[in-house]
Amino acid sequence: MSKIIATAAIRGANRLYREAGELLEKAIAEKGEGYRFEFVDTAFYLPMIYAMTGFPVKTLGDMRTALGFARELLHEEPAEQIWKPYLGEALDSGMATLFAEEIWLAARTVLGLEPAVDPETGYVYNGFITDTIQRNLGIQLVDGTMPGFAAIIGAAPDDDTAVKIVSELQEKNILTFLSGNVNGNSVTKQLLRKGVALGWDSRIVPLGPETQHTLYALDWAIRASLIFGGKKPGDYKAHLKYQKDRVFAFALVLGELNDIIWTTGAGAINMGFPAVADTDIPVVHPTGVCIYEEVDKEFDHSKIVQKAIEVRGLKIVVEKPPIPVSYGPAFEGERIRKEDMFIEFGGQRTAAFEWVRMREMDEVEDGKITIVGDNWKELYEKGGKMPLGLVIDVAGRKMQKDFESVIERKVHHSINEAQGLWHMGQRDLNWIRISNAAKGAGITLEHLGLIFSTMMRHTFRSIIDKVQVTIYTDEKEVTAMRDEARKAYTERDHRLGAMTDESVETFYSCLLCQSFAPSHVCIITAERLGLCGAYNWLDARAAFEIDPTGGNQPVPKGQLLDSRYGRYTGVDEYLKKSTGGAVESLNLYTIMENPMTSCGCFECIIAIVPEANGVMIVQRGHQGMTPAGMKFSTLAGSVGGGMQTPGFMGIGRNFITSKKFLAGDGGIKRIVWMTKNLKESLKEAFDARAAEEGVPGLLDMIADETAAEDSEKLLEYLSGTGHPALGMDPMI
Repeated sequence: MSKIIATAAIRGANRLYREAGELLEKAIAEKGEGYRFEFVDTAFYLPMIYAMTGFPVKTLGDMRTALGFARELLHEEPAEQIWKPYLGEALDSGMATLFAEEIWLAARTVLGLEPAVDPETGYVYNGFITDTIQRNLGIQLVDGTMPGFAAIIGAAPDDDTAVKIVSELQEKNILTFLSGNVNGNSVTKQLLRKGVALGWDSRIVPLGPETQHTLYALDWAIRASLIFGGKKPGDYKAHLKYQKDRVFAFALVLGELNDIIWTTGAGAINMGFPAVADTDIPVVHPTGVCIYEEVDKEFDHSKIVQKAIEVRGLKIVVEKPPIPVSYGPAFEGERIRKEDMFIEFGGQRTAAFEWVRMREMDEVEDGKITIVGDNWKELYEKGGKMPLGLVIDVAGRKMQKDFESVIERKVHHSINEAQGLWHMGQRDLNWIRISNAAKGAGITLEHLGLIFSTMMRHTFRSIIDKVQVTIYTDEKEVTAMRDEARKAYTERDHRLGAMTDESVETFYSCLLCQSFAPSHVCIITAERLGLCGAYNWLDARAAFEIDPTGGNQPVPKGQLLDSRYGRYTGVDEYLKKSTGGAVESLNLYTIMENPMTSCGCFECIIAIVPEANGVMIVQRGHQGMTPAGMKFSTLAGSVGGGMQTPGFMGIGRNFITSKKFLAGDGGIKRIVWMTKNLKESLKEAFDARAAEEGVPGLLDMIADETAAEDSEKLLEYLSGTGHPALGMDPMI
């Protein structure tokens, strides 16, 4: 370890310890030692301190205790005449820094100083990252859509360089956090000056103007091992190993370094996260803490991103269609406002539809793009709005009719990943916009066809051999073809609606989340989608055909052992093998005995409410209290990390209206409380299921947060509505 780096890290840690203590005492003087504090929407108190020490910081007085943990890790600055390996002292100082920075940020929050606001521009930084965002992004982290994240500290030499660096990270689908400044300038300000969209939608998230705000990104990282990895608070070795092995993060340090940057970097190195700077600094080559180099440098800004990716050991392959705008998942969240729009299609403004059709091999000319409409160029150049019909014909030796809907859903992502293009809806309710900027870059309707022919063949390469795209712009043609498409949609729905768990011989697993939660496996059945809500049985089957060695594997059902609870010999055998014996048995249709495990990406949580003889359901993102006496974030701690917890289970929201939902426990009649959001979003499908179960009007009998947030008021409400759960057999 370089003595220069170690000295700076030790000096910076001591300074931050003092500053955190001063700010904490100011907060205590204003609020009192007993003042309770928690970062918004997290179940993990001060996450870094909680993960590393197991100590839950609940009050300002607790912060004093926690700051003592930082003091124990501090060291004196090395003497001028003494040289020795300083790695241990530097890493200790780095961890002390992370503790001190977390307390500094918490105290600032208590004093109303977080999230920070830029005094020049009025820009409000993101600040603390919630558990909800962590879980929302979970599926993208585990399926490789988002291969890692970068923390950029400081400022680029100029605004254009900042844009180029961040755009390269976007195109590589890497989430980017921004913090710090160089003499008041920062990458955040540089991007704002260039009109770059910031926020979670664009995957560019400014955390705050100081280097200390980088701690928010590290807090976000450490929660991955708490939420998904099931690592216990206080088991610091397990947490740090998990970060190194499974959380792919790195830092880009732009501009001159100071003691605070060095010591924050030392903290990140503890977690296995390397840093690459654009200045002439001492380097730290492999010591075993990070996978490769700990600290390196790259003066060429066109190469610095690739250098950091190599140092962290990331393997990134990006497929891009030949179009004149940037392309990648980072642009999916882009919004095109009316004032920025060049042209739009559908959205009830014009007739529109999208339809994927299976064809025989000799009926499809691969790569052919046809636009049907004599004056389409003239209409397009005028902008405004116009009709649009998209027919995508696919053929392949392994293609199946049931895969049409799976491929059709990819239309949404294929369009949205192009910068300046926006898509919403599906089938004949689609809506597409093209921005003025994309039009200026040269985007035409032919490029839509290129996007589909390129990305469909790439994404579904094992089942699709040929793709042909026909784009209709004449209103009569669009209307006529839309009628044909509607017939196909109806036929498809009838075919898929007839599928049941009993009618198929094979279920499918989803192992994607094992990269984060080694003992978790999703079992996806014909009537039960994955708990993240992103994969149903057809998705999993198509994924297996695309990649037979991938994350979705067939699970032979085997012998039915328990028809009520849904236990199969084949499922038990598969789980025992795929989890290394951690999970030996699964009941698919109950939460009371050996329920499904969870990673942490679940859309909703079911929890038993014994007093009401039923269950409650709360969706991710709901921040209010529930009748279980816990908020979503706290409940999630009982469900995630690959644990089987009787009485608690994570699910995908659409499972609620499945006939197999808690079939062994009494089905939807057991639901006594749901959030208002869930009730409203599921109303049509839920009312249909309730009628099938002989309890029309059940949804109105179920309480939500406006009626009750505790068990006592819940019972009053249920008694008043005559809820059937009160008369059912006891769940316990």
